[in-house]
Amino acid sequence: MKLIKGSIALAVLFLTTTGIYAQTTDEIIAKHQAAMGSPEKWASVKSMVMKSKFNVQGMDIESKSSVVVGKSFRQEVEVMGNKIITVIDGEGGWMNRPAMMGGTGEPEDLPREQVKAGVSQKNIGSSLLIAKNEGAKIDLVSKEKLDGAEVYLLKITKKSGEESQVFVSASTGFIVKAINKMNVQGQQVEAEVMYSNYKSIDGLFFPFTVESPSPMGGGNMVVETSSIDLNPVLDASLFAKPAKK
Repeated sequence: MKLIKGSIALAVLFLTTTGIYAQTTDEIIAKHQAAMGSPEKWASVKSMVMKSKFNVQGMDIESKSSVVVGKSFRQEVEVMGNKIITVIDGEGGWMNRPAMMGGTGEPEDLPREQVKAGVSQKNIGSSLLIAKNEGAKIDLVSKEKLDGAEVYLLKITKKSGEESQVFVSASTGFIVKAINKMNVQGQQVEAEVMYSNYKSIDGLFFPFTVESPSPMGGGNMVVETSSIDLNPVLDASLFAKPAKK
């Protein structure tokens, strides 16, 4: 009889804690949504232009990203007077890279793998909320410390099978770190990004400081956003691949 009672108690405890666990995940997402701004306001943003600055090996670099949400993305990176242009438009993309930077100086089609990896750049806002809206599986992994502060670690599994992890601040509800698994030349690699210095633009919050390991090695690369313009008019010609000279 004691064994039966003990088994029932364990079963009830399991069901109860499972319910709390699932509810906690929903509460974390809800708190994150509240921190980022209303869903209706995010849905009203159809385009964006973001300007940023960063430094690589003593070189000051400026970047300008233009986005038509869900459709097109264009990034212009200016280095020592030379401009690298990368565009993803619909299901395709192209790049124009100066000869001194390993390119041809002419617009070239992006490899399919690179287009697939960059598709997420056509969206703006929280990767966690975008994944939720797309029906991805989101699991609470743990509550832990990150740089001395409490965070929730959530695992995102998209319908495509792609996985990522996000660390949500227990106090602010903002994402402070993300780890994305990427396929680079047939190999799975992890890309780690830190987010901070969140600021409000028309009631919507964006991280103005983004930090990641430098592609050149020797520490981290810190990208500082200088301005964000919401709903600017962006002509379709901005994303069209120009003819070669």
